[in-house]
Amino acid sequence: MRLKSVIRSIVYQTEKLTQLARFASIPKPQNDWPILVGISFPKSGTHLLDQILLGFSNVAPFSKRIHSFYAEYQGESGVKHTPEQALAWLDSLRPSDIASAHLFARPEAVARVCSSKFVPYFIFRDPRDVVVSHVFYVTDMEARHVHHNYYQSLPDFNSRLSASILGRPDANIEFLNIAGRFAPYLGWLEQPEVLAIHFEDLILDRTSVLIRIMDHFLARAPLHTPRQLILNSLETSINPEKSPTFRSGKTGEWRKYFTDEHKQIFKNIAGDLLVKLGYEKNNDW
Repeated sequence: MRLKSVIRSIVYQTEKLTQLARFASIPKPQNDWPILVGISFPKSGTHLLDQILLGFSNVAPFSKRIHSFYAEYQGESGVKHTPEQALAWLDSLRPSDIASAHLFARPEAVARVCSSKFVPYFIFRDPRDVVVSHVFYVTDMEARHVHHNYYQSLPDFNSRLSASILGRPDANIEFLNIAGRFAPYLGWLEQPEVLAIHFEDLILDRTSVLIRIMDHFLARAPLHTPRQLILNSLETSINPEKSPTFRSGKTGEWRKYFTDEHKQIFKNIAGDLLVKLGYEKNNDW
């Protein structure tokens, strides 16, 4: 692991120097180049947003790969990181990095991310599709996941879907219900410095969302590069086949899997979450 870490560091530093040399003629913005950070709720298009942000590396001296990824829970053990670990990760990032995170909107994290050092984005998805995606991911795609064996032990898809909605309140590792899992992220929606992105809009109305992503960047780091060239760079960087967890990229798939019982369980658990996120006008769905 130590050797891998050293090699990774060398590659990172070399790439940073190469990119800086490549775009040496472009003047730095005020306060230096920002850090691009894609914050996501799990199973909501994390890799899709990563790829789009990496498109900026073709028009400015940003990393050509995701420099760092942070998650509030360790995937294999389920151990929850401390708030201090999240802040240490944010503080480790440097100008022109592109980073990705499942990051809670704690006040200290919000203060850092909403500073002039960052250009932050937050992507989320209909929580009903999230729980469906979660079942496929934990059961079939990630055998090392802390909940994999438990999901494999359940008798059928319906019981697994119920588990993804309800969480595992009796387990000795934290796995909250879907409302509890989303609650720590809601604060990102209240920050004008953070561009909120519906995953569904990226699938159904991609060009307009890419323009919003581009304009959010340009407001902090103006470029003289033609807008269409920047937009093309973001568009061509998207490659779902390179996402290790991208399954279908469809929207509204929950309708195929939710029974009446799942709908009622979800409504009981989630309350007005879907209304807050803009997916429903009321609880009559």
